[in-house]
Amino acid sequence: MTRSPGTARLVRRALHAPEAGRSNALPAGAWWLWALGLATAASRTTNPLLLGLLVGVAGYVVAARRTDAPWARSYGAFIKLGLFVVALRLVFSVFLGSQIPGSHTVFTLPEVPMPDWAQGVRIGGRVTAEQLVFSLYDGMKLATLLICVGAANSLANPARLLKSLPGALYEVGVAVVVAMTFAPNMVADVVRLRTARRLRGRPTGGVKAVAQIGLPVLEGALERSVAVAASMDARGYGRTAQVPPAVRHTTNVLTLGGLLGVCAGTYGLLAAQGAVYGLPVLLAGLVAAMAGLRLGGRRSVRTRYRPDRWGVRAWLVAGSGAVVAAAMIGAGSVDPEALHPGVVPLTAPVLPLWPAAAVLVGLVPALAAPVPPSSRGRDFEEHGPRGKEQA
Repeated sequence: MTRSPGTARLVRRALHAPEAGRSNALPAGAWWLWALGLATAASRTTNPLLLGLLVGVAGYVVAARRTDAPWARSYGAFIKLGLFVVALRLVFSVFLGSQIPGSHTVFTLPEVPMPDWAQGVRIGGRVTAEQLVFSLYDGMKLATLLICVGAANSLANPARLLKSLPGALYEVGVAVVVAMTFAPNMVADVVRLRTARRLRGRPTGGVKAVAQIGLPVLEGALERSVAVAASMDARGYGRTAQVPPAVRHTTNVLTLGGLLGVCAGTYGLLAAQGAVYGLPVLLAGLVAAMAGLRLGGRRSVRTRYRPDRWGVRAWLVAGSGAVVAAAMIGAGSVDPEALHPGVVPLTAPVLPLWPAAAVLVGLVPALAAPVPPSSRGRDFEEHGPRGKEQA
């Protein structure tokens, strides 16, 4: 059976991701669910090979689907923050010691004598290879969590995330705006001020330059975030209608109880001993919270303009993160030693095959998500063939 050229063209068009636009852009919630799935997988392992693979998957997706918006440049800052966390964890381990026993001494520091009431606290002393490796694994785990969150901040538009906020949470939308836009605005201000100092011939590195840039950056980022929140408040964002007291109290009970159930269930899933009760409590909390948010949505008088629609590509992006998290949780119950390489005695980490293959599912957004428009394409649409030179 032969395919016609038109059928082959349609198949290729269906497999290739379209260019992102106002109508087909992914909801911000899909990117956050994908990133939280990778972060959940990172919290279940200390294997440096799997953690490095998670960082690589997140970085590749960010490189493939990041836009040119100012808030999309925050991924590099999260990588630097992750490296700082790893270095800080190692420094604390060296100077404050560790409870991990070890027989391979790397070096010995002068130990500070402690009083009797500070028994168990040690400053200095013997530093072993086992404690350094354990601290390295622990720091890499936390750094991977931060990098996954940074990937969500780089890919998800904060304004589009607020559009999908449930009606019961509109009252806290102003605070959410300040929180979600502060870090991206701060990164954009850092780039702008460093460029201005470089053009003036001033140094951009060192303690003095950081001290001179730090205060204007913090002030400018906070002012821009508060300005966005003030404009939302002036447009009536968060205004509520009158509802009976019984409905309001029921909404509060369901929402708070559901969120507590979600927190308890999530802790159970992330803890090593709580996998049995974690999933039922998490599901019950989600149902209660969704019922409370649905009931509380009656209080909102806001209408939606161009609401985000969850299409097939959005579900693929969110589902890929869920698959990675579920596979890592399952691997932790089947073969926990592969996810947590031993440090006493020291053993080389081994890459488990099927958890690594499950992590590669996180690359689905790099193929399924719409391709961000290039700057050249935007210049052509706005100014024509010679628009770039004329602009």
